[in-house]
Amino acid sequence: MGIYTALCANLLFPMHERLKHHDTVAVRRELERTQWLSREQVRALQLSHLHGFLGDAARQVPYYRELFRSLDFDPASVTSVADLARLPLLTKDVIRREFERLKADSDEPVKLFSTTGSTGDPLRFNIGNTRVSHDVAAKWRATRWWDVDIGDRELVIWSSAIELSAQDRVRRARDWLMRSRLMPSASLKPADMDRYLDEIRAFRPTMLFGYPSSMTLIAQHAEKRRVRMDDLGIKVAFCTAERLYPHQADTLKRVFGCPVANGYGGRDSGFIAHECRQGGLHITAEDLIVEIVDERGQPVPAGEPGEVVVTHLYSGGFPFIRYKNGDVAVLDDAQCACGRGLPLLKEVRGRTNDVLIAQDGTMVHDVAFAMVLRDMPGVNAFKIIQESLSHCRLQLVTDERFQGAASEARIRGAFAARLGANVQTDIEYLAAIEPERTGKYRYVVSKVSQIQAGVPAATN
Repeated sequence: MGIYTALCANLLFPMHERLKHHDTVAVRRELERTQWLSREQVRALQLSHLHGFLGDAARQVPYYRELFRSLDFDPASVTSVADLARLPLLTKDVIRREFERLKADSDEPVKLFSTTGSTGDPLRFNIGNTRVSHDVAAKWRATRWWDVDIGDRELVIWSSAIELSAQDRVRRARDWLMRSRLMPSASLKPADMDRYLDEIRAFRPTMLFGYPSSMTLIAQHAEKRRVRMDDLGIKVAFCTAERLYPHQADTLKRVFGCPVANGYGGRDSGFIAHECRQGGLHITAEDLIVEIVDERGQPVPAGEPGEVVVTHLYSGGFPFIRYKNGDVAVLDDAQCACGRGLPLLKEVRGRTNDVLIAQDGTMVHDVAFAMVLRDMPGVNAFKIIQESLSHCRLQLVTDERFQGAASEARIRGAFAARLGANVQTDIEYLAAIEPERTGKYRYVVSKVSQIQAGVPAATN
């Protein structure tokens, strides 16, 4: 660890977290201890946290106080995390309907957060400082598995407007101090990628972090332009927010000359799992209970795919108990060679974001469309199907707030601005967006990008 990295990791960032009333440093130190517990000890730790968490929910949260009473569910009677199956799933519809009654009667301040709408139905919820501390600490722990730390040069390749719009003066100053640089990637034109290659070479990052699709496109562009990227000293590329495909990992390893670490989580679910050097996708079991369930909400055996259900044990201000996040994954009952006692995910099948192709060849990230539709009144769900370079279909589920012709004109304008002035956008109104045969909702299906990528369509 270099001198400046040590200064950031041991002084500047801890001061930053303390000013924000976060216990991140203490939590990370505890997580680095508990990761070496045995599986039995990890399960015992989960159960201990679960008792206190459910008890607080019963006392402080109107929704759960009433639910537990109606089910005759006593948190003190829980003897195993398997007892959670006695409770119904928490869905996005329930959170929207019961938003006020899901707030805890506690003194901990909470802030309003939102998902990006990557499944076509953005969700708003509250998060308190305790949960933020645990989520940040879990990410920090996983980062250190790869011999990098806060203060090492980090290039963040990101296209979510939530982060991009939050880059105020204070945050830019913090990122400068921590040597973290944000590279917007919602629209990747060839000229943009030429500039990005120059910036990456000049910045010489120690680690990359971002969408695998965006990083792969930049890597492919570097190969096309014969620009070396494997001589910069990059130690690892952290991939998150999308499903990481093998061909993407191979490209990143080849071009950047570094290993690739897969991460899985979300604003709503928390920091669920991260890959270690030995290839194990470790669940943050000290903070989360992850169930993989069937269509009836009952757990399925390890090795079988099912829907991801998360109980975040430090979400007390706005409890997530058996939250169904809409993803599909597979549990693994193997023991990782690294020796950590944390349980494993064998596979995550839930992230299927496609890249749309504009008429001029520009690769446009789907989040660019999700943000437009997410913030439009009356749009409850959507799905984009790119049939060809000149034709898109947009399926919408709307309510009375949708402004008809005015909203349609805004949508078509947004599509034309991103995909080309001559693109025909047909809008179809549906009662509901149907899921894929696996149960996963895909909000973008680009037949053009799948053909150009030379890979089969995602099967999840």
